[in-house]
Amino acid sequence: MELIQQNPDISAYLAADEVIDHEHPVVRETVAALTRKGYDVYTYARVAFEYVRDTIPHSADSGDPRVTWRASDVLATRNGICYAKSIALTALLRARAVPAGLCYQRLTDDDGANPVVHGLVALRLPGHDRWARVDPRGNKPGVNAQFSLGTERLAWAVREEIGEVDHPALHATPPTEILHALRNARDRAELWRNLPTRL
Repeated sequence: MELIQQNPDISAYLAADEVIDHEHPVVRETVAALTRKGYDVYTYARVAFEYVRDTIPHSADSGDPRVTWRASDVLATRNGICYAKSIALTALLRARAVPAGLCYQRLTDDDGANPVVHGLVALRLPGHDRWARVDPRGNKPGVNAQFSLGTERLAWAVREEIGEVDHPALHATPPTEILHALRNARDRAELWRNLPTRL
């Protein structure tokens, strides 16, 4: 899928802010722990993806009631939903000067009911002429997302026939709807009741 940059300036996909706070000490410490002598940028990107996917449980799987929305908080608490985990991976990539942004799918139940927006990450590595989407949600039975710069290996493939959508926009920062839901939820139960159904 071809992504459309919301901001034509690539530096927007390297920037730090209140949410993607890749200059925070917790993010920097995580980067240092993931970086090994001799790691090239490709290896680091894969290792960072696997770290977020495998060592930070999705709170729906773990039952953790806390809601995180800053990259540093996701890494410190090792907790978050897909939006938060995507924010954390984006910060880890940007901290190593890998352009990264946020992108989204609209998914539903098998009958097309109960739509929800699902968060992903897109990154652009040197020598590649397009953005590659990856899904750090966390694997479980029936979900097998992998790091791939070629053929996408996301948690879920969109089923257009039941109204699911791959949103082509590449966001440098979380959309207002996503950030509002995360920042205003007192716990995961409240967040679940207020998850965005569309962007």
